[in-house]
Amino acid sequence: MRVFVTGASGHIGSPVVAELLEAGHEVVGLARSDDSAAKIEAAGAEARRGDLDDLDGLKQAASEADGVIHLAFRHDLMATEMETAIATDLAATEAFGDALAGTDKAFVNTSGTLMLALAGVTGRAGNEDDRSPGGHRGDVENATLALADRGVRSSVIRLSPFVHSSELDKHGFGPILIGFARAAGYAGYPGEGTNRLPAVHTLDAARLYRLAVESAPAGQVLHGVGDEGIATKDIAEAIARGTGLPVQSVPEDYFQFLAFALVADNPTSNAKTREVLGWEPTHPGLIEDYALGGYFA
Repeated sequence: MRVFVTGASGHIGSPVVAELLEAGHEVVGLARSDDSAAKIEAAGAEARRGDLDDLDGLKQAASEADGVIHLAFRHDLMATEMETAIATDLAATEAFGDALAGTDKAFVNTSGTLMLALAGVTGRAGNEDDRSPGGHRGDVENATLALADRGVRSSVIRLSPFVHSSELDKHGFGPILIGFARAAGYAGYPGEGTNRLPAVHTLDAARLYRLAVESAPAGQVLHGVGDEGIATKDIAEAIARGTGLPVQSVPEDYFQFLAFALVADNPTSNAKTREVLGWEPTHPGLIEDYALGGYFA
């Protein structure tokens, strides 16, 4: 397959590109800068200059590919202009849909398990059949799934809030929380720290994207989840061990722009994903990954 990948030079995109190339696929990666283009080409893929605002360019790249994996997101806007980031993502999704309609080609988009908590899934592990009524990434997810009715083999991967790798993760939840702890002088958890968040290793997530673009059924939701739910107190204690700092319960504002996520109870099942694609997480879980020490070097 010829696969077009947005976010191809990022924390998750880079191993996705490597996974695809190793499986024998041809890869074209979207590059916003010369540095990103150089990184994509060094990996053995073709770089295509552009960004998420270049909708005509996205349509052309999609029409020239056998499948699309959409990982790029305006993360720089999350803290201050989330609505703009979501609108940009939705416009890109619609552009890909227009380009792929009627082709039965694969389109793998990205969402997050946290949208299940925002949609009111509580008291149990969220599953792949749970749907959001909309709002934020729920709108993007629903628009992607609807493309199955337009002749697109569309699927959505809901990623865990913690996509971790002690070697690859430089800007995710892990490094951010470690930065909060060092700035405050202690590692914090909300309330009693019993709320749970899922996690997945970056390399396990990369394999999931490859399997999805190859064979996910149209209209399928998949869960990028390894650890189905880790108590936030356990996460804080692992950060405390790595940094040598104390650990304590903290108010929500300790977590700044991540407060909405760190106070959620978001246990999430991966059972259907494993059944549909034969995917099994094999890399270290989050607490084990922290114990390797790379996050605290």
